[in-house]
Amino acid sequence: MNRIKLLFLIPIFYFQHSNAQRIDKEIISFQLLKEPVFPTDLSHRTYTITVKSPYNITKDDVIRISREDFQRQVDNYQANVDAAKIEHSERLKDYDAEVKKLQEKYRLESVEYSKLSAVEKIAAANGAPVLRLPARPVLHIPPTPVYQQPDLRDALIVDNKILASQIDVSGFSKGGNDLDIIIEMERTNFQDNQGKTFANQPTKITAKQNGVVKLDKTYFSDFVEIASVPSNEINLNAQEKRYLQRIMDRTRNVINENFGYATYNSTVTLASVKNKGDYDDLEKAYIYVTTNLKKLQAKSDYPPNKVAFENMQKGIDLWKNALTKINYNDKKALYNQKIGEYIYFNLIRLNIALGNYQEAEKYLNELQEHLVDIKLSYDANLELKKLEEKIYNN
Repeated sequence: MNRIKLLFLIPIFYFQHSNAQRIDKEIISFQLLKEPVFPTDLSHRTYTITVKSPYNITKDDVIRISREDFQRQVDNYQANVDAAKIEHSERLKDYDAEVKKLQEKYRLESVEYSKLSAVEKIAAANGAPVLRLPARPVLHIPPTPVYQQPDLRDALIVDNKILASQIDVSGFSKGGNDLDIIIEMERTNFQDNQGKTFANQPTKITAKQNGVVKLDKTYFSDFVEIASVPSNEINLNAQEKRYLQRIMDRTRNVINENFGYATYNSTVTLASVKNKGDYDDLEKAYIYVTTNLKKLQAKSDYPPNKVAFENMQKGIDLWKNALTKINYNDKKALYNQKIGEYIYFNLIRLNIALGNYQEAEKYLNELQEHLVDIKLSYDANLELKKLEEKIYNN
């Protein structure tokens, strides 16, 4: 866990009613001092970043590629026309054979029908034979290629130096070689699954700190949903441009999580249930977490912070244990779905505020598995979507 330091807290209180349980919420505003996974002495905080990607392309390159594609269409046009004519000729042969087959069938059925008596004709289930012929194949000549200027708004007109300039390391100065970072990106891969579009973009980050490799890992290989429709219904160029920016933002976060020194402002909303002796464990959990949040200090290697985190974990463990008591099928149960909802939201909010995004995602996934039973309010659904965005775009 990254070491998080608290500078100040501003509490605000409000509450909501749900069944017989009253849920109070405290919004805590605070400032965090984050230390990296790999600390660096203040005198050695300079960096260089090199990006290697398939997007090293200019406006002239886009126009050139567009013209080359058009020329290939022109060069292949006559061959495509000839292929269309051959296909049409083959379809005509099949058509003529099918027509003869149907006509012969009709003739035989008509002969048999004519032998029936008037009463038998009336009783015939299908009535008199009818000749039904398929539509005659139509020759479709491909349209003549027409050149269109590429839409430069969607083109990925960037180069590796521009991409590298988007990455900075908090607390470091650009230009030195104390921290040498190389980012190797693949092109965005699109994949359709169950009518939706997913994408990934494997990105390898290698970082040397004073010549020693500290980070050598490939990220973002998992496919994530980017559209609720198939890829043939979206503008792939525009989607790739947006996804590239998303990967650059996430790459910056990975680098800063491992090496950067940053102070940032945050808030966390923690809920508690009104207790009349029924929820002593939940009250203890709330007290453990909130009081120990307030004990944290914005100091490096501050021993009381370690104790505060350990005591905070006691509260988290009580929340986790309470989740095992939830009866999602009985709204009147003491530990019903509303109690489960508020505990999950507490765990998700707290871990996001502390920068523990993987832990927050774990509780988010658990909550989503119970959404069939937990009927979220309109406001809760909106908050859940915002929490998802924070987790997946960190």
